[in-house]
Amino acid sequence: MTTTVSARPRATGLARYRQILWLLTSRDLRVRYATSKLGYVWSILDPLLMSAIYYFVFTQIFKRNVGETPYIVFLLSGVLAWQWFNGAVSDATKAFTSDAKLVRSTKIPRTIWVNRIVMSKGIEFLFSLPVLAFFAILAGATLHWQVVLFPIAILLQAVLITGLGLIIAPLVVFFRDLERAVKLILRFLFYASPIIYGTKNLPHDFRFFAAFNPLSGIFGMYRGAFFPDQISLYEVVVGAVMCFVVLAIGILVFRACERAVLKEI
Repeated sequence: MTTTVSARPRATGLARYRQILWLLTSRDLRVRYATSKLGYVWSILDPLLMSAIYYFVFTQIFKRNVGETPYIVFLLSGVLAWQWFNGAVSDATKAFTSDAKLVRSTKIPRTIWVNRIVMSKGIEFLFSLPVLAFFAILAGATLHWQVVLFPIAILLQAVLITGLGLIIAPLVVFFRDLERAVKLILRFLFYASPIIYGTKNLPHDFRFFAAFNPLSGIFGMYRGAFFPDQISLYEVVVGAVMCFVVLAIGILVFRACERAVLKEI
């Protein structure tokens, strides 16, 4: 009886958390596109332009020896996922400072201010997948059974971004220079991650260390839908472990900083 009674408030609290999370996420999406006539187009224009530039450089200017054919599909499957990662981590630096009054005045769990960024950027990523499908059909890419790993890749990426967000969001409140440092790190990480190339293009000795970048295994699973050889079990397993380690560290950091953050903002 006691277990049943105690379970009800938890279930109610979880339902309320989900409801508020969705309200904040939908608010972010509405605000982002409310003043834009193109709306959805802007969310895919940047990755499309990036992919077009790299496609031109590696297929027309230099002799391409990275990635797989069709290269545009190879590129987009990495660039679109990177946009989610890059956008969410960048916005996490402002998770508390941009809504300081709401964070202080409301009693909702403060993790929601990080999770709504992960969710809104994740929805934008899902909305961009028809573009990947369009170019895959246009280029004649073959869809393989490994496409079933796509949802797992999405889940792992959400776990990774959430963990990083829980670390970055509170620390930026105390160390404002961290916001600029994050931008520099993301710029470096773009080239250190298998986006315009695959881990199979790296020297053999580097592949061992590349697996400790969780994005290697995640991007490999995305690409596995069209290029099965891009999936490495070693990278997937190591990357998955790293994702949950980052999440655990994020939870610990967030809990340790939460009260101090409320006093600081």
